[in-house]
Amino acid sequence: MMNRNWLRTMAITGSATAVLFGCQSQNEDQQDTAGNETGDLSVVTSFLPMYEFTKEIAGDRADVQLLVSEGQDAHHFEPSAQDVATVSEADVFVYSSEEMEFWVESLFNSIENDSLVIARAADGVEGFSHDHGEHDHDNHEHEHLDSLHIHGVSDHYHTGGNLELTAELGEDVDYDHWHWYQRTDENAEWQAISGQSTDNLSMEVPEESFEVQAILYDNNHEIYAESDAVEIVVDNHEQSDQEHGDDHEHGDRDHGGEAAINVNGVADHYHTGDVVSLVAETEEDIDFNHWHWFMRADENQEWEAVSGQESNRFEYKTTGVSFELKAELYNDDHEVYAESAPISILIDDHESADPHIWLDPVLAQDQVAIIRDVLIEADPDGKETYEENAEAFINELKSLDEDYQSTLADAENRTFVVQHQAFGYLANRYNLEQIAVGGLSTEVEPSPSRIAEIGELVKENDVPVIYFQQGANSSIAQTVATETNTETAPLYDLEVLTDELKEKELSYIAAMRENLESLQLSVN
Repeated sequence: MMNRNWLRTMAITGSATAVLFGCQSQNEDQQDTAGNETGDLSVVTSFLPMYEFTKEIAGDRADVQLLVSEGQDAHHFEPSAQDVATVSEADVFVYSSEEMEFWVESLFNSIENDSLVIARAADGVEGFSHDHGEHDHDNHEHEHLDSLHIHGVSDHYHTGGNLELTAELGEDVDYDHWHWYQRTDENAEWQAISGQSTDNLSMEVPEESFEVQAILYDNNHEIYAESDAVEIVVDNHEQSDQEHGDDHEHGDRDHGGEAAINVNGVADHYHTGDVVSLVAETEEDIDFNHWHWFMRADENQEWEAVSGQESNRFEYKTTGVSFELKAELYNDDHEVYAESAPISILIDDHESADPHIWLDPVLAQDQVAIIRDVLIEADPDGKETYEENAEAFINELKSLDEDYQSTLADAENRTFVVQHQAFGYLANRYNLEQIAVGGLSTEVEPSPSRIAEIGELVKENDVPVIYFQQGANSSIAQTVATETNTETAPLYDLEVLTDELKEKELSYIAAMRENLESLQLSVN
């Protein structure tokens, strides 16, 4: 497959300033975001900070493209066939780390480009460097290949039902880094199944039959064992199960498609102690309002009713253990009328590595140095240009760091409250304390009890401002602010190219300076 050229920690030099607005994931005319003709070097970057860092170093010498484009979330992103083709045709691919872009392993297994040079920008940061092996997804020779098997496959499934499988290794190992892959048939390429990172697979059955495969990775992110491909047969019959008079047990009901339940407000992950606040909604108006919520540790466990959750709103304080959840709506005869698909509630306390390293202006300099050296490796003739541009940008980052240091040095109140825990590196760099209002979603209206809990936190820490990410200052945020007698303000984590970033034409430097200004509302 692909010959990766991994670089290790390099000396720090610098770059210039970049514009975030106008980034495009496809740039077929080889023009930069200002419309200028670019060089022949083709560079694909993963998400927003990597795009801007690379663009500032490359200048007009390269065609720099953004893979996770406008409005897309780098955590939830899944590369399309076109994305795979784009990277396969590139000279350089730049990303931060697997802890941030968890989908890169799947991407690397899909592309065919022996000369692609890869910049893992986190290699410039202490604690993020590690060895990577080559992952040829279709051509591995592993001594443990035959010992990994998939259990729980039925003879057929119905569209919309639950597919529950378990991968079992025939020996005890300490590795727990799992990925599941699917493809339409043996002639198609494998695609990673989002959100499936344990030995258990849980997903909604699609309309067409397909194949699945499980892979276990070792601590070096090299494939330790992989299963054979398993066919999942989807057969919806010509008549519904109700017409056949089938009677289903709890947890495996077919409700005839009378109503679909969607659960809103699910975050990509939560931290221990966060409050998971969700709302279940039907796609049509229904008079029934008798709800129950059920929880289980994984697909091998029985569903258990969650006490006190008898409305379409679910609120639960996490204990540090991931789990699955589903909502059920009952009719007037206390029969299950509809149920949601199982939802994964992932608890991730960033014990291995917090991925938000680009929010620290000092660590950002290290990432810039890695990208600079990879561009030089791919294009030695551009060495002088890359070094000059990198030096200019790192000088800007140094100036940004100095402004943070001088502005925050004498602050007496060094605590700030955020919606989501993304600013740990920034807080550590400038001796601040970050407190997360765990599980507070801008999609779901907080309940009175949740607002009261936030109010206690505000009172205890004398909080004047609650910060929301991505520049979002929604009506829900305003509700929290009104009820807790606080204000709201944005802190940009720069994971997504948002409308606000585009409208305000904010570069990385400009957004980070706005963060500094916002922090002064709390830290003083």
